[in-house]
Amino acid sequence: MTRHQDRTPPLDGLVVVDKPAGWTSHDVVAKIRKIAGTRRVGHAGTLDPMATGVLVLGIGRATRLLGHLALTEKAYDATIRLGQSTTTDDAEGEVLATHPATGLDRADIEREMAALTGEIRQVPSTVSAIKIGGRRAYARARAGEEVELEARPVTVRVFELRAMRAEGEFLDLDVSVVCSSGTYVRALARDLGAALGVGGHLTMLRRTRVGPYTLEHARTLDELAESFQILPLAAAVAAAFPRRDVGPEEARRIAHGGWLKATGLGPGPVAVFGPGDQFLALVEETRGQAKPIAVFVP
Repeated sequence: MTRHQDRTPPLDGLVVVDKPAGWTSHDVVAKIRKIAGTRRVGHAGTLDPMATGVLVLGIGRATRLLGHLALTEKAYDATIRLGQSTTTDDAEGEVLATHPATGLDRADIEREMAALTGEIRQVPSTVSAIKIGGRRAYARARAGEEVELEARPVTVRVFELRAMRAEGEFLDLDVSVVCSSGTYVRALARDLGAALGVGGHLTMLRRTRVGPYTLEHARTLDELAESFQILPLAAAVAAAFPRRDVGPEEARRIAHGGWLKATGLGPGPVAVFGPGDQFLALVEETRGQAKPIAVFVP
């Protein structure tokens, strides 16, 4: 008998992993499935293999939360190398061009960073996970196909220069980014380098937050293998969404997919809790009513 076969079946909830470099998000899911002893594991928000940091996984019924959690704000620490552009906009791609960058002025760099802050339109990297005709863009690009992606609206709330240093003819920038889901930090590196006329790519990326879940909540895979801990479903929901408490009658209605009156907690999702602190559903408020978008009553 293995050390996992005699374990009580895992509760529904979230696991916040500090993803190691070199692992795909799917690699992490496979590892957690083995540790948890269940195949009902999914992740919210893919991280590139070179990236490290916060990867939120759902276990059991919590997998149904992930599509909603992926729409939250995310934060990153990153290093951008100015003076070199690559095919993937990061250090794993082939070099396209090199230009001396050490003569750049900090004020000029920060001005162009400011231009990439706020509500902007961004063309994702050609090796992104966006699907084109049912296939991922990165799969098409790596197969030698020409990939053209349209610019998409994203929000970059913070794009801050923390430090800069010369590395030969290049200039490395340590930056902090806070952005909406769907924003590509690699594309920020590419666009900053292009605006400065020297090219740029990402050499380090560490995600420090997904919504309310930070590195303080995260555990390494080794730590989880030693002591598997999850954030219970109700606690995970309470941390991520506005909360609404209802009585027995409204609880029965929402449990059967019925609508409630809106209470002005915002468009949603809003977490509905019933008697006994039982998490019932996520709802969206529209036109004076609260419509269930996912019911979690067993």
